[in-house]
Amino acid sequence: MFDTILIANRGEIACRVMETAQAMGVACVAVYSDADANAKHVAMADAAVRIGGPAPADSYLRGDVIIQAALDAGAQAIHPGYGFLSENPDFVEAVAAAGLTFIGPSADAIRAMGLKDAAKALMVEAGVPVVPGYHGKDQDDALLADEAEKIGYPVLIKAVAGGGGKGMRLVEDAKGFQTALDSARSEARTAFGNADVLVEKFVSKPRHIEVQVFGDGTRAVHLFERDCSLQRRHQKVIEEAPAPGMTEKMRAAMGAAAVRAAEAIGYAGAGTVEFIVNGEGGLSEDGFFFMEMNTRLQVEHPVTEAITGVDLVSWQLRVAAGEPLPASQDDLRITGHAFEARLYAEDVPAGFLPATGTLSHLAFTPQTRADSGVRAGDTISPFYDPMIAKVIVHGENRDVALSRLRAALAGCEVAGTVTNLAFLGALAGHAGFAKGDVDTGLIARDIAALTAPPTTQERHFAQAGMIALGLMDVAPDAGFALWEPLVRQVSVTRDEEVHLLKVQVLSADRQLWQVGDTQVVAERSAAGWLIGGQMAPRFAKAGATITLFDTYGMAFDVVDPLERASGRGGDGNLIEAPMPGLVRAVDASVGQQVRAGDRLAVLEAMKMEHSLLAARDGVVAEVLAAQGDQVEAGAALVRLEPEAET
Repeated sequence: MFDTILIANRGEIACRVMETAQAMGVACVAVYSDADANAKHVAMADAAVRIGGPAPADSYLRGDVIIQAALDAGAQAIHPGYGFLSENPDFVEAVAAAGLTFIGPSADAIRAMGLKDAAKALMVEAGVPVVPGYHGKDQDDALLADEAEKIGYPVLIKAVAGGGGKGMRLVEDAKGFQTALDSARSEARTAFGNADVLVEKFVSKPRHIEVQVFGDGTRAVHLFERDCSLQRRHQKVIEEAPAPGMTEKMRAAMGAAAVRAAEAIGYAGAGTVEFIVNGEGGLSEDGFFFMEMNTRLQVEHPVTEAITGVDLVSWQLRVAAGEPLPASQDDLRITGHAFEARLYAEDVPAGFLPATGTLSHLAFTPQTRADSGVRAGDTISPFYDPMIAKVIVHGENRDVALSRLRAALAGCEVAGTVTNLAFLGALAGHAGFAKGDVDTGLIARDIAALTAPPTTQERHFAQAGMIALGLMDVAPDAGFALWEPLVRQVSVTRDEEVHLLKVQVLSADRQLWQVGDTQVVAERSAAGWLIGGQMAPRFAKAGATITLFDTYGMAFDVVDPLERASGRGGDGNLIEAPMPGLVRAVDASVGQQVRAGDRLAVLEAMKMEHSLLAARDGVVAEVLAAQGDQVEAGAALVRLEPEAET
């Protein structure tokens, strides 16, 4: 076994690998960018090395610098985590050339599966079923459009070097093909440096089911399947294992196909073979098709660990150190059911835009496995994926596990940034999901209900007022003076709306709040404050912001009466950056006549491209940013001429 390894990654990925490696007595070296100097993975490591600036290209993608850091630290091996350099065959070869061990598959195996078109051809040879489509080298626009017609709409355009939903577009009919092709190529070129695409048939009621495989370079086993069908824009949201509705025959068929895929390329280490499954009319052995193989550990690997009892990182270290596979196929069993929900800093009402912020509070229930790379006090950076944590639960069956997931999400406490927590809670409570009736279109079909904001009740406003005025901290035996004001008031904002709250403090244990036209009584009981007849939830206060941990968290800002008149108001004509990012393209020009919905600019942030559209018809008055500019949230990019008064 290795004495020391370097982990060429960051965040929850690096923390997860360290937990196992350090428990095995292996010292861990972290690498960090300037943005991560005080990050959790740096604090956890036995040693840490700075490798460059905040942007991944200046740090986590600098393979030569990372390899030198490993050599200088006396590491014998490099664990790539997942993402960044984990599937870069040139990096794998450079690691070996430096006399180090890469904890993962060979460069040849990665290359074999790195391009979707070549991988599918290889899978056909190995007897693995594939989706009908065009996977050729000729990338002529007219040829691709013709192939789409032959396949039959709807089709998927997918980047051959893609992953994570980037460079992927669903096309419903021929008239939308060219626009989707241009968009997919642009995003693929930005994300992967390769604009080539393939075209595939879009499966009706598709389910995304993947099989965890593990090999030692000669033979492989599978550790059963995960269902990752709950997706939004091809990004996984909640994963589970095993897949609901899976039959033993289909599990055996998919597992055997996945093992054939791994053994066909001499796979060593952890990998995932992803299948698209036709969910129409239930699952059947002839209704699954190979999509791609991820030649690394996956984000959702904890659900597999939960149902098998296997520590996949431990297996990775052991096999990379020269040991044979730790178990045979007959040794592996499924026990119970597991879910993983991805908790992100996201502005859901704004269309799931990635968000930033400093976490003033972060806590999970004791029954939750929370894989996280951040702590209270840490900042969600605009340079990386905005994941806060993976919330993981296990139960003896699916119903029990789902109940535990709901409780775990309800018990999450996050303050300091907006999150997708309420969305995850709504999804966990979805009736179709509860029945196991899942497919990749579920979220899109019910997006309005799933993103409906939780209702803020009068008792919540009253509690925010109590916290703002320090009235939850009044000692039970506090005395009262008749000359104190009989009525106090405070203003708070919720969803940008100002609410004036008034209170009569009747005693140390009783208050009467006026919230709009409603009176709310706050009374102290032996168990704590009852507000509006219900127990007051836990809360956190940071500066002027109060967060109540009820209905997945709700934030209130206390209004400073001296500053109320100083807030700036927009003129309604500005197109602003919704988050920090890189201006990838500017489509607007001064004097241009635009229509509502026209694309004016493209902002690249947190590994995704975001089109900024005109909100109304108008004429471009100013272009305030240029391609290549790095801008902050709220930066003015384009200004339209004011609307004519009528």
